[in-house]
Amino acid sequence: MRGWWREISGLVLPVSCGGCGRPRVQLCEECRAELHGGVPRRVRPVPEPVGLPVVYAAAAYENAVRAALLAHKERGELGLAGALGKALAGAVRAGTGHVGGVGPLLLVPVPSARRAVAARGHDPTRRIARAAAGELRRGGIRAQVVAVLRQRRAVADQAGLGARQRQANLAGALEVVAGGERLLAAGRVVLVDDLLTTGASLAEAARAVGAACGHARAPGSGRAAVVAVSPSAFEINRNCQ
Repeated sequence: MRGWWREISGLVLPVSCGGCGRPRVQLCEECRAELHGGVPRRVRPVPEPVGLPVVYAAAAYENAVRAALLAHKERGELGLAGALGKALAGAVRAGTGHVGGVGPLLLVPVPSARRAVAARGHDPTRRIARAAAGELRRGGIRAQVVAVLRQRRAVADQAGLGARQRQANLAGALEVVAGGERLLAAGRVVLVDDLLTTGASLAEAARAVGAACGHARAPGSGRAAVVAVSPSAFEINRNCQ
């Protein structure tokens, strides 16, 4: 009911830009340009966790991009999912453009903690992934969301944890649901998330997918895409290209 009310209220109540707060527009042209105007690029956190897939990001997590992601995730501004999904789709295309294989792209979202989903009233990464899949299909790319990952145990809040603490917190925390391995074998897997900070979540997701597929990775599961990345990692990689 909470998600339904947010959907309806977003259509009938006055809105402000999720990036800068400008009235009567959900995302203004200037903020949209920050989100969509850059070239998605490969990014690497430092230190890089073992098992991290090849990750492409659409933008740096700062200014309007940061504000829009937080507005969608924490304040329930669900109408921003379309713009965020478009950015994620661009990162997916950049990361898979030269990867061979048959079948559709399978976007596998990193799951949020159950208590976080309950508190927010929605799963932001899954919602953005669905918008990204729709954007890819409109561009002629077969894509679908396959939400087969789940938390097998409780984890601590990641806020305030360092890179090694996050890796320890998430180690062994994810698993593929029963029967999920068959779905993963039907196409090219791309792990997706809204934000890359230390890479611990994506590394754990890749481990879980590999374990479900007999440690022979699902096709393409060495690839991942995110909407935004920590500015330091973004700049490191920008300088290397």
